[in-house]
This record gives sequence, C-alpha cells and structure tokens, in this order.
Amino acid sequence: MGCSWRKTLSFFLVFVPIYLHGASSQEAAPVGPRKPFFERLRRLEEQFRRFQEVTWTHLQNIASNYNVSYNVDVRFRSLAEESQAVAQAVNRSQASVQGELAQLKAWVRKLQRRGRKVDTRLRALDLTLGERSQQRARERKAHKAQRDALQDSLARLEGLVHSQGARLAALEGRLPVAHPGTAALGPALVPTPTQPEELGPTSLKLQRDRQELRAASEHRGPPQDSSAPLQGRREPPASGSHRVLSGTAPKDPRQQAWSPQVPGEICGVGPTLVFPNASTRNVVFLSPGFVTALRALSFCSWVRTASGRLGTLLSYATEDNDNKLVLHGRDSLLPGSIHFVIGDPAFRELPLQLLLDGQWHHICVIWTSTQGRYWLHVDRRLVATGSRFREGYEIPPGGSLVLGQEQDSVGGGFDSSEAFVGSMSGLAIWDRALVPGEVANLAIGKEFPTGAILTLANAALAGGFVQGANCTCLERCP
Repeated sequence: MGCSWRKTLSFFLVFVPIYLHGASSQEAAPVGPRKPFFERLRRLEEQFRRFQEVTWTHLQNIASNYNVSYNVDVRFRSLAEESQAVAQAVNRSQASVQGELAQLKAWVRKLQRRGRKVDTRLRALDLTLGERSQQRARERKAHKAQRDALQDSLARLEGLVHSQGARLAALEGRLPVAHPGTAALGPALVPTPTQPEELGPTSLKLQRDRQELRAASEHRGPPQDSSAPLQGRREPPASGSHRVLSGTAPKDPRQQAWSPQVPGEICGVGPTLVFPNASTRNVVFLSPGFVTALRALSFCSWVRTASGRLGTLLSYATEDNDNKLVLHGRDSLLPGSIHFVIGDPAFRELPLQLLLDGQWHHICVIWTSTQGRYWLHVDRRLVATGSRFREGYEIPPGGSLVLGQEQDSVGGGFDSSEAFVGSMSGLAIWDRALVPGEVANLAIGKEFPTGAILTLANAALAGGFVQGANCTCLERCP
C-alpha cells in the first residue's frame, strides 16, 4: 500500500507542472482572440478541479484501503500469535499425552506380565481342579460301589437275620410244649462247640440264643396249654383302669421290672384304644407326626378285632398325596387281608386272617428303602416278606397321621367302610427296621426296643366314641 501511494503522488507532481507549462505557452501565443483563452482557462480550471476531486477521492480510497490493510495486518499478526499459542499449547499437550502414553504403556506391560502370571496360575489351578475333580469322581464311584456293596450285604444280612429270627421263633414255639422228662432234648438243639473257628457270627449268635432258650425252658416250670395266646411278661402298672390316655409306652427298658404273669395274659403293654363301631367320628390323631423324612419304618401294635375285617390301622396323608403311608382293609377286600401302601399307588397285600379270631395278636410291619424290603410278623412269626417295594423312597414329613380311619384328604375324607373296629394297645413306630430279636422281645414283653418316634402317648382323641384306657392286662380291657 505504501508503494502505490508514493507512485500516485510522484505522478501527480510530474503531471501538474507539465500541464501548467503547456497552458502558459498557449496563453503567451498571440494567436486568436482573448475571449477563447479565458474560456479555455476556465475549462482547464474545471478539469483541474474535477481531476483534483478525483485525485482526492482516489487518495481517500487509497487511505481507506491502507487502513483496511493495516487492520488486516493487525488481525493477521494476532492470528499468528494465537496460532503460535495454540501450537505451543498443542506441543505441551502432546508432550503430556506422550508422557501419559508412556506411563500407560508401562502399566500395560506390567499388566501383561501380571496377566501372564495369573494365566499361569489359573492354568495350574485348572489342572489341579481337574485332577481333584477326577479324583473326586473316582472316589464317588468307589464310594458308590462300596455303598452298593454295603447295601447288598445289608440286604442279605437282613434277610439272613429275619430267616434266623423266624427259625428262633419256631424253636421258641416248640420249647414251651416240651415235658419235664424231655428236658434232656434241650442240649440236642444246641450244636456242640467242638470247632468254634468254623462258626460264623450268625451261627454263634444263634447258638447263644438257643442256650438262652434252653436256660429259660429249664426255669419255666410245668408245661402250659400251647393253644393259649402269647404270654406277656411286663410288670403291670398300677392296678385299675381308666378312660384317659395318661399312660405312656416304656421309654427306657431298664426302668421296667419284668416278671412272669398268669399264663395266657398279656400285661403291662401301655395305653389301649377301643374303637367300638365303624363311625367316621372314631379317629385318633398322632401328633406331631413325622418330623423328618423316613427311609425305614417299623409299626408294631397289639390288635384285637371281631368284626370280620380289619379296617384301617394307620393312615398318613400329605398335601400332595393322601396315601403316603396306609395300612387299611375294607369291605371289598378278602377278609383278613390288608393293603400296605407307601406312596400311592404302590402297595402290597398282606395276609392277616389270623387276627379275625377275636383274640389279642401282636403284629409288626417293617419296611426299609434299601432294596425295598418289607416283613410282616404276627405273634413273633414271620408270615410275609418281599423286596423291590418302594426301593430308595423317602416318606416325607409334615403330614397328618391318624389311627382307625383312612384319609382321602389331609385330616379328613373318612369312609365308614374303611374304619377300624376293635382295640389297639402298645402301639409304637420306629424310624428304623427292627430285627427279629427285637420283634420277639417286644411280643413276649421281654424288652421294649429303643428309639421309638411315636407311641400312644402322642395320641389325641378327636371326639367320637373312641375309648382310651390303661389296662393292667389286655384280657381285662373292655
């Protein structure tokens, strides 16, 4: 801008003198009249004024353009300064970012090293866990095989024990009818222990039991009538009877003093329940019922009935199944037969025709989920047995347990055709399978097995005509 202004000023200073010199030369010439000269001079003056105005306008434009260019230069300088500041800030930020990136790279390298260490540890842990899982799987297989073998051995042992118990019961039935003159036959029943090392544990136990039976037969005195019912030998409680269930089954056998009773009597068995008719109001609840799941069960009781059928002895119902555990008979069944139900619809039909003679009989129904084995004992004798009945099953807790009626719903839905008519006494339930020796001792009043979870002490009468009594001997009960 400064150069163009200087060029314009130089041109103006050169052009004006030349123009004035030409005008003066024309004025000095004598040619022509005087008047045209002044006119030319006026025109020239006007042209000069116009030129001056144009020049002034041009100079003003140049000045304004110079100011604009100056402002633009200032702006450019400010922009350059700002750009430099921005560049410096960018450089500083780039430097800080580079430093942070270097730190991040260092952290990443550290994390990678730690990750490799963790991966190594995880692989080692995975290998260790895999080996342990394989070892545990092998141990589980071995334990399962041992458990299966133990269950098989236990099942065989239970079968052997019950068979030996049946033989012992048969021997016990023969001993009371022997005459005094035949007492010498007692030793013949016991094998001579010439070679004890050849006898197994079961044979030794059988030998000891037979020796005990022989000693008992020597102190038993004169023979009695073999047709009489089984003799109870519990020490009777206080004399008299009443209609309140205040007595309890013996909890500890050591607290009971056993002594012989009159032949043909069953004494000291505890409370007695009498169901006089088939009314659906005749029901007894056992509380609190089963509080834990049962994988084995033993139900034993003295029973007397003369109605021609047994009816329902026991019924256990839950919300999802009203026949979780039932011992019941009805009009449509064969007289004396009873259905043993565990987890409806599975059941077994048990023969109990011996109970229809109007006399007291002792029954024990035993079941275990191991191979689903079950046994029925009547008056110490094994009358029915089987297996594969609800194998591995558990009777759930929390249901309603009643005597004398069959439940079609929890605590109700009774039917008179399935009601029990008769008497029960000495009822008890165990959460294990009693062995034949315990069943025999219970039937003859020798010893009450330990661990009973329910007895008639847990009974609660629910109205109706059921009578509760504590009889000195069963034959004296109503």
